[in-house]
Amino acid sequence: MQKLLHFPLALIALLVALPVLAVMAALLQWNGASSDILAQMASTVLPQYAITSIALCAAVAAGTALIGMGTAVMITLFEFKGRRFFEWALLLPLAMPAYVSAYAYTDFLQFSGPVQTWLRESFGLTGRVLPEIRSTWGAALLFIFTLYPYVYLLSRAALAERAAHLMEAARLLGAPLRTRIKMVALPLARPAVAAGVALALMETLADYGVSSYFGIQTFTAGIYKAWLAMDDRIAAAQLAVMLLIVVAALLKLERRAQKKMRFSASKGQRAGSSEAKPVLLTGRKQFKVQLLCALPILLGFALPVLMMLRPLLAGSGADEPIRWAQFAQWAFNSFKLAGIAALLATALALMLAFAQRRARDQKTSRFTHSITHIVGMGYAVPGAVIVVGLLLPVGLLQKWQPDWSIGALVTTTILGVIWAYLVRFTAVALQSIQSGYSRIPQSYDDTARMLGSSGMKLLTRVHAPLLSRSAMVAMLLVFVDVMKELPATLVLRPFNHDTLAVVAYQLAKDERLAEAALPSLALVLVGLIPVIFLSRSLRDK
Repeated sequence: MQKLLHFPLALIALLVALPVLAVMAALLQWNGASSDILAQMASTVLPQYAITSIALCAAVAAGTALIGMGTAVMITLFEFKGRRFFEWALLLPLAMPAYVSAYAYTDFLQFSGPVQTWLRESFGLTGRVLPEIRSTWGAALLFIFTLYPYVYLLSRAALAERAAHLMEAARLLGAPLRTRIKMVALPLARPAVAAGVALALMETLADYGVSSYFGIQTFTAGIYKAWLAMDDRIAAAQLAVMLLIVVAALLKLERRAQKKMRFSASKGQRAGSSEAKPVLLTGRKQFKVQLLCALPILLGFALPVLMMLRPLLAGSGADEPIRWAQFAQWAFNSFKLAGIAALLATALALMLAFAQRRARDQKTSRFTHSITHIVGMGYAVPGAVIVVGLLLPVGLLQKWQPDWSIGALVTTTILGVIWAYLVRFTAVALQSIQSGYSRIPQSYDDTARMLGSSGMKLLTRVHAPLLSRSAMVAMLLVFVDVMKELPATLVLRPFNHDTLAVVAYQLAKDERLAEAALPSLALVLVGLIPVIFLSRSLRDK
């Protein structure tokens, strides 16, 4: 039975990994023109691409880990006024695309923006008053305050399950609060922090909207230039392989960190026990915690929303009235694509993780590990490069069998765009599902088999209830990521099937910020629905 299940699993994984494999196969298609382009880039701009990307990733890793883990610790381990509000409000930046924040902050903080204009008029200053937001540090700050919820969400789930009673035990042994946090809480949440930081870094490496709008020279920008400006898809794909190597290293380090952890939590210790009560804060300590929790929400969500509302309410730059029926259709298209992709990606991630857990012999273990490793690398590949990798084998098949019309099936229906979403975002669901599996002891499986539950019964009766929280997190992350995804949707969407992200990008690119504000805010509003739903579900458990 297990061998029969391997074939459909391998077939589905192959379809998801095919664009990535096509990109990797570009190494075998070396030609003189591509070699010359890569040689010119290596001697001129490629070192700068690498330095900028490394600096950006280092800043994002440190910032998301600090803010995400810090807020998770404060929400989980302490009790203070406003805690119920902050525990869900800290998820709000998940609904804010980084490129929307880039448009908002640039319009608000640029030389002719309202902030610098007011400072010059109020204090008699001249010239530029604030640093240029369109820079590497500006991009790093935007990524930090829009991506930290990855770390916060996973860390909060880990700490809520097992930290409070162990913190109380450490207190009874005489450990001060700072020591308890450092020696108990932080090590317990380390796998979750590593998984969240890995997701944030892969999102940063795959970004093109912020880097292109800010004009910073990242490695991804070089891939797009090689493909779009130099018209060499092979050179672009070969550069993308370097990103895959970096992502493979990140995933290997994250998985190794999870294997070193040992979990010792029980539901009975969490529920209704005095040991599980958070530490009550009052006075100055309470104010400091409230301020620290409010700053990420303010910078990552509230201020960008207010900045987008300003030109919308002013109505500057709008050439024609808004047609609300179109906006309803754009929102429906976005919601439909995101929902389908979230369900399929989570189901596929569950199948892959379950197959990897069931692998007993070394051969099967290597087989499932290789599949999950290849599928997981797609998240860091830029959307446009995935499109190239997707259309390349489709084009070859169409050339081999012209009567099949495979190209039309992929590019004129939602099949192609859903395919691209699964390539990119299955890794997001896989990270969360694997993190959930790492907290389920292997002894549960052995006990279930002794009681007659094996195969799919083991998954549905034992694993599924224990993985419900991780599956919800996976669906939320994929849903919001698809809502914000731009390059693949822009290229592969069917005719008359625009989404909120596509419309916002097209209007903002034309500097029609007042018109771009409404689809951008609508995108944020639709993204808030699963954020609030997931937060309430986690709180009730």
